[in-house]
Amino acid sequence: MAGKGRRRMISLVAGLAGLLLAGWLGLQYAIARNGPAVVDVVDRVTGSERQVALVERAAYGDDPLQTVAVYRTGAGQEPLPVILFVHGGSWNSGNPADYGFVARGLAPEGFVVVLAGYRLHPAVHFPAMLEDTAAAIAWTRENISRHGGDPGRIVLMGHSAGAYNVVMTALDRQWLGREGLPQDAVAGVIGLAGPYDFYPFDSDSTRASFGEAGDPLQTQPVNYARADAPPLLLLTGEADTTVKPRNTRALAQAMAQADGAAQTGFYPGMDHADILLTLASPWRRDRTVLDRVTAFAREPSVPVQEEMR
Repeated sequence: MAGKGRRRMISLVAGLAGLLLAGWLGLQYAIARNGPAVVDVVDRVTGSERQVALVERAAYGDDPLQTVAVYRTGAGQEPLPVILFVHGGSWNSGNPADYGFVARGLAPEGFVVVLAGYRLHPAVHFPAMLEDTAAAIAWTRENISRHGGDPGRIVLMGHSAGAYNVVMTALDRQWLGREGLPQDAVAGVIGLAGPYDFYPFDSDSTRASFGEAGDPLQTQPVNYARADAPPLLLLTGEADTTVKPRNTRALAQAMAQADGAAQTGFYPGMDHADILLTLASPWRRDRTVLDRVTAFAREPSVPVQEEMR
Protein backbone atom coordinates (compact mmCIF):
# COMPACT_ATOMS: atom_id res chain seq x y z
CA MET A 1 0.00 0.00 0.00
CA ALA A 2 2.84 2.30 0.84
CA GLY A 3 4.33 1.69 -2.60
CA LYS A 4 1.03 2.48 -4.32
CA GLY A 5 0.66 5.69 -2.31
CA ARG A 6 4.17 6.74 -3.20
CA ARG A 7 3.57 6.08 -6.90
CA ARG A 8 0.32 8.06 -6.80
CA MET A 9 2.10 10.95 -5.14
CA ILE A 10 4.86 10.88 -7.73
CA SER A 11 2.27 10.77 -10.50
CA LEU A 12 0.40 13.69 -8.95
CA VAL A 13 3.55 15.78 -8.59
CA ALA A 14 4.61 14.96 -12.15
CA GLY A 15 1.18 15.91 -13.46
CA LEU A 16 1.22 19.17 -11.55
CA ALA A 17 4.72 19.94 -12.79
CA GLY A 18 3.55 19.23 -16.34
CA LEU A 19 0.62 21.61 -15.94
CA LEU A 20 2.89 24.31 -14.53
CA LEU A 21 5.36 23.84 -17.35
CA ALA A 22 2.58 23.99 -19.94
CA GLY A 23 1.22 27.12 -18.30
CA TRP A 24 4.65 28.73 -18.21
CA LEU A 25 5.31 27.87 -21.87
CA GLY A 26 1.89 29.22 -22.80
CA LEU A 27 2.61 32.45 -20.95
CA GLN A 28 5.98 32.83 -22.66
CA TYR A 29 4.36 32.25 -26.04
CA ALA A 30 1.69 34.86 -25.30
CA ILE A 31 4.28 37.37 -24.12
CA ALA A 32 6.36 36.78 -27.25
CA ARG A 33 3.33 37.42 -29.44
CA ASN A 34 2.01 40.45 -27.57
CA GLY A 35 3.73 41.12 -24.27
CA PRO A 36 1.89 44.35 -23.36
CA ALA A 37 -1.51 42.70 -23.80
CA VAL A 38 -0.50 39.90 -21.41
CA VAL A 39 0.82 42.42 -18.89
CA ASP A 40 -2.44 44.34 -19.17
CA VAL A 41 -4.42 41.21 -18.28
CA VAL A 42 -2.13 40.42 -15.35
CA ASP A 43 -2.50 43.99 -14.12
CA ARG A 44 -6.29 43.77 -14.28
CA VAL A 45 -6.37 40.45 -12.42
CA THR A 46 -3.87 41.30 -9.69
CA GLY A 47 -4.28 45.04 -9.28
CA SER A 48 -7.98 45.74 -9.82
CA GLU A 49 -9.21 48.69 -11.85
CA ARG A 50 -7.99 51.19 -9.22
CA GLN A 51 -11.08 53.28 -10.04
CA VAL A 52 -9.52 54.34 -13.32
CA ALA A 53 -12.01 54.86 -16.15
CA LEU A 54 -11.65 55.24 -19.89
CA VAL A 55 -13.50 58.53 -20.40
CA GLU A 56 -12.91 59.10 -24.11
CA ARG A 57 -11.52 57.38 -27.16
CA ALA A 58 -11.04 59.64 -30.19
CA ALA A 59 -9.32 59.89 -33.56
CA TYR A 60 -6.89 62.68 -34.37
CA GLY A 61 -6.43 61.57 -37.98
CA ASP A 62 -7.90 59.41 -40.71
CA ASP A 63 -5.76 56.31 -40.15
CA PRO A 64 -7.20 53.72 -37.70
CA LEU A 65 -3.97 53.89 -35.70
CA GLN A 66 -4.20 57.65 -35.17
CA THR A 67 -6.13 57.42 -31.92
CA VAL A 68 -6.01 58.68 -28.36
CA ALA A 69 -7.64 57.22 -25.25
CA VAL A 70 -8.15 59.32 -22.12
CA TYR A 71 -8.16 57.81 -18.62
CA ARG A 72 -8.70 59.31 -15.20
CA THR A 73 -10.06 58.57 -11.76
CA GLY A 74 -13.20 60.16 -10.40
CA ALA A 75 -11.38 61.87 -7.54
CA GLY A 76 -8.82 64.62 -7.27
CA GLN A 77 -8.56 68.35 -7.56
CA GLU A 78 -8.86 69.90 -10.99
CA PRO A 79 -7.28 70.76 -13.22
CA LEU A 80 -4.87 67.82 -13.07
CA PRO A 81 -1.49 67.50 -14.78
CA VAL A 82 -1.55 65.35 -17.92
CA ILE A 83 0.73 62.49 -19.01
CA LEU A 84 0.57 61.59 -22.69
CA PHE A 85 2.08 58.11 -23.14
CA VAL A 86 3.33 56.69 -26.47
CA HIS A 87 3.95 52.94 -26.76
CA GLY A 88 6.96 51.12 -28.13
CA GLY A 89 7.18 48.28 -30.63
CA SER A 90 10.09 49.04 -32.98
CA TRP A 91 7.84 51.45 -34.95
CA ASN A 92 6.15 48.44 -36.55
CA SER A 93 3.81 47.11 -33.87
CA GLY A 94 1.84 48.12 -30.81
CA ASN A 95 -1.64 49.27 -29.89
CA PRO A 96 -2.65 51.73 -27.13
CA ALA A 97 -5.48 49.35 -26.20
CA ASP A 98 -2.86 46.97 -24.75
CA TYR A 99 -1.37 49.61 -22.45
CA GLY A 100 -4.24 50.21 -20.05
CA PHE A 101 -1.88 49.15 -17.24
CA VAL A 102 0.09 52.36 -17.82
CA ALA A 103 -3.04 54.45 -17.23
CA ARG A 104 -4.02 52.36 -14.20
CA GLY A 105 -0.53 52.85 -12.81
CA LEU A 106 -0.37 56.61 -13.32
CA ALA A 107 -3.89 58.05 -13.10
CA PRO A 108 -4.41 57.24 -9.39
CA GLU A 109 -1.28 59.25 -8.65
CA GLY A 110 -3.15 62.41 -9.64
CA PHE A 111 -2.95 62.59 -13.44
CA VAL A 112 -5.17 62.50 -16.47
CA VAL A 113 -3.51 59.96 -18.75
CA VAL A 114 -3.68 59.90 -22.55
CA LEU A 115 -2.56 56.81 -24.45
CA ALA A 116 -1.66 57.74 -28.03
CA GLY A 117 -1.26 55.54 -31.10
CA TYR A 118 0.61 56.31 -34.31
CA ARG A 119 1.01 54.92 -37.80
CA LEU A 120 3.47 52.03 -38.17
CA HIS A 121 5.90 50.54 -40.66
CA PRO A 122 5.56 49.24 -43.38
CA ALA A 123 2.70 51.62 -44.15
CA VAL A 124 4.83 54.63 -43.20
CA HIS A 125 8.38 55.53 -42.20
CA PHE A 126 10.21 58.52 -40.73
CA PRO A 127 8.97 61.16 -40.01
CA ALA A 128 5.37 59.86 -39.78
CA MET A 129 5.79 58.80 -36.13
CA LEU A 130 6.77 62.37 -35.24
CA GLU A 131 3.96 63.93 -37.23
CA ASP A 132 1.51 61.70 -35.41
CA THR A 133 2.98 62.35 -31.96
CA ALA A 134 2.72 66.09 -32.54
CA ALA A 135 -0.87 65.69 -33.76
CA ALA A 136 -1.74 63.70 -30.62
CA ILE A 137 -0.26 66.48 -28.49
CA ALA A 138 -2.34 69.04 -30.38
CA TRP A 139 -5.51 67.00 -29.80
CA THR A 140 -4.70 66.69 -26.10
CA ARG A 141 -4.00 70.38 -25.67
CA GLU A 142 -7.29 71.28 -27.33
CA ASN A 143 -9.53 68.69 -25.64
CA ILE A 144 -8.11 67.61 -22.30
CA SER A 145 -9.71 70.36 -20.22
CA ARG A 146 -13.15 68.76 -20.55
CA HIS A 147 -11.77 65.74 -18.70
CA GLY A 148 -10.25 67.79 -15.90
CA GLY A 149 -6.76 67.94 -17.37
CA ASP A 150 -4.60 71.05 -17.47
CA PRO A 151 -3.59 71.82 -21.09
CA GLY A 152 -0.74 73.91 -19.74
CA ARG A 153 0.82 70.93 -17.92
CA ILE A 154 1.25 68.20 -20.52
CA VAL A 155 4.18 65.85 -19.91
CA LEU A 156 5.11 63.42 -22.66
CA MET A 157 6.17 59.87 -21.82
CA GLY A 158 7.18 56.92 -23.96
CA HIS A 159 8.83 53.53 -23.82
CA SER A 160 11.40 52.31 -26.37
CA ALA A 161 10.30 53.49 -29.84
CA GLY A 162 7.67 55.59 -28.09
CA ALA A 163 10.42 57.26 -26.03
CA TYR A 164 12.13 58.18 -29.29
CA ASN A 165 8.87 59.64 -30.59
CA VAL A 166 8.22 61.89 -27.61
CA VAL A 167 11.82 63.02 -27.11
CA MET A 168 12.39 63.79 -30.77
CA THR A 169 9.05 65.60 -31.12
CA ALA A 170 9.93 67.80 -28.16
CA LEU A 171 13.54 68.50 -29.17
CA ASP A 172 13.13 69.21 -32.89
CA ARG A 173 11.07 72.40 -32.93
CA GLN A 174 9.51 71.81 -36.34
CA TRP A 175 7.04 69.12 -35.24
CA LEU A 176 5.16 71.20 -32.69
CA GLY A 177 5.41 74.16 -35.04
CA ARG A 178 3.72 72.27 -37.87
CA GLU A 179 0.72 71.73 -35.58
CA GLY A 180 0.60 75.41 -34.71
CA LEU A 181 1.68 74.67 -31.13
CA PRO A 182 3.93 76.91 -29.06
CA GLN A 183 7.24 75.44 -27.97
CA ASP A 184 6.08 75.51 -24.34
CA ALA A 185 3.14 73.22 -25.15
CA VAL A 186 5.22 70.42 -23.60
CA ALA A 187 6.08 70.86 -19.92
CA GLY A 188 8.49 67.93 -19.77
CA VAL A 189 9.42 64.60 -21.34
CA ILE A 190 9.98 61.16 -19.80
CA GLY A 191 11.85 58.55 -21.83
CA LEU A 192 11.95 54.92 -20.71
CA ALA A 193 14.62 52.80 -22.42
CA GLY A 194 14.66 55.07 -25.45
CA PRO A 195 16.90 55.02 -28.55
CA TYR A 196 18.35 58.51 -28.94
CA ASP A 197 21.66 57.87 -30.71
CA PHE A 198 21.37 54.91 -33.07
CA TYR A 199 22.99 55.93 -36.33
CA PRO A 200 24.36 54.10 -38.30
CA PHE A 201 21.22 51.97 -38.55
CA ASP A 202 22.22 48.43 -37.62
CA SER A 203 18.89 46.68 -37.01
CA ASP A 204 16.01 45.65 -39.25
CA SER A 205 13.62 48.00 -37.44
CA THR A 206 15.81 51.09 -37.71
CA ARG A 207 16.69 50.43 -41.34
CA ALA A 208 13.02 49.89 -42.19
CA SER A 209 11.75 53.03 -40.45
CA PHE A 210 14.69 55.41 -40.97
CA GLY A 211 16.71 54.02 -43.88
CA GLU A 212 15.00 56.25 -46.44
CA ALA A 213 15.67 59.50 -44.56
CA GLY A 214 17.42 62.04 -46.74
CA ASP A 215 19.86 62.99 -43.98
CA PRO A 216 20.13 60.21 -41.39
CA LEU A 217 21.70 62.54 -38.84
CA GLN A 218 18.46 64.53 -38.79
CA THR A 219 16.70 61.49 -37.33
CA GLN A 220 18.79 61.43 -34.14
CA PRO A 221 17.64 63.16 -30.93
CA VAL A 222 21.23 63.71 -29.75
CA ASN A 223 21.63 66.21 -32.58
CA TYR A 224 18.78 68.40 -31.28
CA ALA A 225 19.90 68.95 -27.70
CA ARG A 226 19.33 72.60 -26.73
CA ALA A 227 19.29 74.82 -23.68
CA ASP A 228 15.64 75.82 -24.07
CA ALA A 229 14.29 72.30 -24.56
CA PRO A 230 11.64 70.97 -22.16
CA PRO A 231 13.18 69.23 -19.13
CA LEU A 232 13.95 65.56 -19.79
CA LEU A 233 13.84 62.56 -17.47
CA LEU A 234 15.66 59.63 -19.08
CA LEU A 235 15.39 56.26 -17.32
CA THR A 236 16.83 52.93 -18.40
CA GLY A 237 17.79 49.51 -17.14
CA GLU A 238 21.49 48.70 -16.94
CA ALA A 239 20.75 45.17 -18.24
CA ASP A 240 18.95 46.42 -21.36
CA THR A 241 20.47 44.76 -24.42
CA THR A 242 17.69 45.84 -26.81
CA VAL A 243 18.25 49.58 -26.48
CA LYS A 244 21.56 49.93 -24.71
CA PRO A 245 21.93 52.42 -21.84
CA ARG A 246 24.56 54.31 -23.85
CA ASN A 247 21.62 55.97 -25.65
CA THR A 248 20.53 57.59 -22.40
CA ARG A 249 24.07 58.59 -21.52
CA ALA A 250 24.67 60.09 -24.97
CA LEU A 251 21.56 62.27 -24.90
CA ALA A 252 22.13 63.35 -21.29
CA GLN A 253 25.69 64.36 -22.16
CA ALA A 254 24.52 66.24 -25.26
CA MET A 255 21.94 68.10 -23.19
CA ALA A 256 24.54 68.96 -20.55
CA GLN A 257 26.89 70.33 -23.22
CA ALA A 258 24.02 72.45 -24.56
CA ASP A 259 23.13 73.69 -21.05
CA GLY A 260 19.81 71.86 -21.25
CA ALA A 261 17.99 70.09 -18.42
CA ALA A 262 18.20 66.29 -18.42
CA GLN A 263 17.86 64.03 -15.40
CA THR A 264 18.82 60.38 -15.63
CA GLY A 265 18.22 57.14 -13.80
CA PHE A 266 19.99 53.82 -14.33
CA TYR A 267 18.57 50.68 -12.72
CA PRO A 268 20.88 47.69 -12.16
CA GLY A 269 19.40 44.34 -13.18
CA MET A 270 16.51 45.83 -15.19
CA ASP A 271 16.22 44.94 -18.87
CA HIS A 272 14.27 46.57 -21.69
CA ALA A 273 10.86 45.35 -20.56
CA ASP A 274 11.43 45.52 -16.80
CA ILE A 275 11.39 49.30 -16.64
CA LEU A 276 7.93 49.38 -18.22
CA LEU A 277 6.68 46.50 -16.07
CA THR A 278 7.28 48.66 -12.98
CA LEU A 279 4.09 50.55 -13.90
CA ALA A 280 1.96 47.39 -13.77
CA SER A 281 0.66 45.19 -10.96
CA PRO A 282 2.15 43.27 -9.25
CA TRP A 283 5.51 44.77 -10.24
CA ARG A 284 4.61 48.31 -9.15
CA ARG A 285 4.80 47.21 -5.52
CA ASP A 286 8.37 48.40 -5.98
CA ARG A 287 7.72 52.10 -6.51
CA THR A 288 11.31 53.07 -7.31
CA VAL A 289 10.59 53.97 -10.94
CA LEU A 290 6.95 54.98 -10.44
CA ASP A 291 7.82 57.52 -7.75
CA ARG A 292 10.57 59.01 -9.92
CA VAL A 293 8.22 59.32 -12.88
CA THR A 294 5.33 60.85 -10.96
CA ALA A 295 7.51 63.33 -9.06
CA PHE A 296 8.95 64.60 -12.33
CA ALA A 297 5.56 64.71 -14.05
CA ARG A 298 4.18 66.89 -11.26
CA GLU A 299 7.12 69.32 -11.30
CA PRO A 300 9.29 68.83 -14.43
CA SER A 301 11.51 71.79 -13.63
CA VAL A 302 12.46 70.60 -10.13
CA PRO A 303 15.89 68.89 -10.26
CA VAL A 304 16.51 65.60 -8.56
CA GLN A 305 19.79 63.83 -7.85
CA GLU A 306 21.64 62.98 -11.03
CA GLU A 307 22.61 59.38 -11.72
CA MET A 308 24.47 59.76 -15.02
CA ARG A 309 27.49 57.53 -15.17
